[in-house]
Amino acid sequence: MGQTVIQHLLDRLKGIGLTDVFGVPGDYSFPVNDAICNDPDMRWIGCCNELNAGYAADGYARIKGMAAVCTTYGVGELSAINAIAGCYAENLPVFHIVGMPKCSMQQNGNIIHHSLGNGEFDLFHRMTQPVVCASTILTAENTVAEVERVIRAALTHKQPVYIAVPADHALKPLGCTRPHSQPEPASDKQTLETVIPLILEKLEQAGTAIALVGALIGRYELHEPMLEFIDKSGIPFTSMFMAKGTLSETHPNFIGVYNGRILDKEVQQTVESSDLVISFGAIRSDINTGAFTVHLDPHKEVRVHPDRVCIGHAVYHNVLLEDVLRELCARVGNLGLSVPMSPSGLGEPKGGPDDEITPDSLYPRIERFFAAGDIIMGETGTGSMGLVNARLPENAVFFNQTLWGSIGWATPASFGAAVAAPDRRMLLITGEGSHQMTVQEIGQFARFGLKPVIICINNDGYLIERLLCEDPYIYYNDLAQWNYSQLPEAFGMKGWFSAKVTTNRELDEALRKASESDSGSYIEVVTGMMSAPEMAMALNRIVLKGPGWKA
Repeated sequence: MGQTVIQHLLDRLKGIGLTDVFGVPGDYSFPVNDAICNDPDMRWIGCCNELNAGYAADGYARIKGMAAVCTTYGVGELSAINAIAGCYAENLPVFHIVGMPKCSMQQNGNIIHHSLGNGEFDLFHRMTQPVVCASTILTAENTVAEVERVIRAALTHKQPVYIAVPADHALKPLGCTRPHSQPEPASDKQTLETVIPLILEKLEQAGTAIALVGALIGRYELHEPMLEFIDKSGIPFTSMFMAKGTLSETHPNFIGVYNGRILDKEVQQTVESSDLVISFGAIRSDINTGAFTVHLDPHKEVRVHPDRVCIGHAVYHNVLLEDVLRELCARVGNLGLSVPMSPSGLGEPKGGPDDEITPDSLYPRIERFFAAGDIIMGETGTGSMGLVNARLPENAVFFNQTLWGSIGWATPASFGAAVAAPDRRMLLITGEGSHQMTVQEIGQFARFGLKPVIICINNDGYLIERLLCEDPYIYYNDLAQWNYSQLPEAFGMKGWFSAKVTTNRELDEALRKASESDSGSYIEVVTGMMSAPEMAMALNRIVLKGPGWKA
């Protein structure tokens, strides 16, 4: 028998560099699960539930550039759809493979488990359409062409795709083996040749200029040409919250994170007073723009998007970000621009050794704990906001889910990122409210021999929500109180260092032991209920006092 449908799909995923598949098994997906486990070049990464598997794929894709997750029909795929939507919003190519019931069952209209009992079997496929850039249901006849189509879509748009595999078709030999060529995306040469001289002219005429590095530089894996442009031109650069750590923050041209008026005022003044701002792949979402407090004169801005360039109010379509960067690198000379400042980071930790832990004592200590090459996952909310101005060491990267903002994301996402880069240290900084949603996935670190440092900030409830709602002490922001520092033992993480700390002295000792530990580490940090970092407090002032609030 020739190659089967599922064998071809897995071979093509391996061909683009994917060898790990996160997921939860199910009877309709058994043929897919079996094929993955029986393939010597692939690895099944079983997760605690489908939502966590999707989050783990999200974290993996942030490191590897793409990921795969496998669920069963109906109950499995719908459990994962929140995570898939996050990947869509945040431009992460994830291949969502769904095991469907046999076509014979579907054609007979049988009432079967995991269905709605109405004989409609493509409902879930239709439900997923808004959160994927392409989808398909594979058959023996269409597999070769459809697999190429969805691979091209995922890698071009940097968004998830949906691949349903009926259980009987999974094991059928391919009915057609001739691949259909998929055109490579390309810039319109004439438009590109129009745009590049316009950008260069603006750069040469500007007395001051700033490059604003956006998150899509990371998603499209354009770190090297972006850095080459900065080095050749000598232009200073900043990043928004979503793009923190995309380029090295130890680079001499880095001036700090720009987040409108709720962060560093000197960075804000430098960016907004510049003669020219060129933004590369920036996403202008609410949190990423400091609750829309970013104010850039459109006449002094060039926006380079993945498929178009905006110069002032003029829009030039069909030019790719990669090509714009390549041409700028080839033609730009040193502009002789000065770098106005160098970010200092969070400064010295505040408070005495026996004082309770506050944001001013906690986050500077975490910044000092960072090491070169770290992967840092900051949970949505105060955990990541406290570190937005921390200075990252060489080759350290920082991720948060700025746009989709699904709390609970960071715990399984950090697991996925650790799977993608087991030789790098993983730091997870999460609040206990988010942690409760997906905490069972920490057991996977031990299962796969991974040794992260987990810092769980216990502030007795949903702090970010307390800051944003009218009544911070209202009951819906309360949580069941767990013994967080005992979770590693409960989840089978034998030999881990674990501690609960309430003072700065205890925190210092715990961080020292974590840095020296040969195992994973888990530190529960107890802070005051309303003890929040400055970015979160600034958001609180804007939300409660209105957009006209002045610092």
